[in-house]
Amino acid sequence: MASGTGHGGTDLGRRIAEQRGRAGLSRAEAAQRAGMSAEYLSYLETSATPNPSRGALARLAAALGAPPAALTGAGLDQPPGQHEPAGQPVLQALSEAECRDYLGAGGVGRFLFVDARGPVALPVNYRMHGDDIVFRTGGDSSLAAAATGQRRVSFDVDHLDDALGEGWSVLVSGTASQVTDPAELDQVRALGIAPWAGGGGRETYIRVVPSQITGRRIRITG
Repeated sequence: MASGTGHGGTDLGRRIAEQRGRAGLSRAEAAQRAGMSAEYLSYLETSATPNPSRGALARLAAALGAPPAALTGAGLDQPPGQHEPAGQPVLQALSEAECRDYLGAGGVGRFLFVDARGPVALPVNYRMHGDDIVFRTGGDSSLAAAATGQRRVSFDVDHLDDALGEGWSVLVSGTASQVTDPAELDQVRALGIAPWAGGGGRETYIRVVPSQITGRRIRITG
C-alpha cells in the first residue's frame, strides 16, 4: 500500500467537499466512483487530520474530475498566481459586515504606511479589539513610528487559494496610534497577540481605527 500523503492539519476535507459539490455528486456516488466506502469518504471530508494514501487520493481526484493538486493545495510554498486563471470566475463585492467577519478571525495581515522609503507593507499578527485592529511591535520599529500622531494608514488581510482559483481580500483605511492608556494596555495584552517575527521585547501595541472597510471575493462558478 502506498504511504500516506501527510495532509494532517490542512483543509483537504474542505477541498474534497467543494470539488464533490461542483461535480454534482452525493458522498455515496463519489465514493462508489472512487472505489471506496462512503464512510471513508466521510472521514476524509470531516476529519481534522485526514491522511489518505496516494492511490486513494488519485482515485478520488479522478472520480471528481479534478487534478490531485486541487485537493491537496499543492504549490502552497510558491507565490500565488502561478496557475492559469480559473474558468468562469465571479468577482463579488463584500459588504462591510462580511469584511468584518473575515477580519474577526485574526491572524496575519499587512500594515501599510508611508515612511522615508515610500509606501511600505509589512506583515503582522493581529487581533480585533472591538471594531479596532491591534498588533504588537517594538518601540523603535518603523511600525511604531508610523503610529504616531494619528497618521493615516491602511491594513490588508487576504487569502488566496491557487489550487481552486479563489480568494478574498479586505482593505481597511483608517488611523493608527499607539495604545498608551494603562487600562487599555491590560485589555490588549489579554488578547494574547504574538509578534509575527517572534522573539521578545516587542511591547508596543498599535491600534488601527477603521474609517472605511472594503473587500472583494473571487468565486468559481463552473
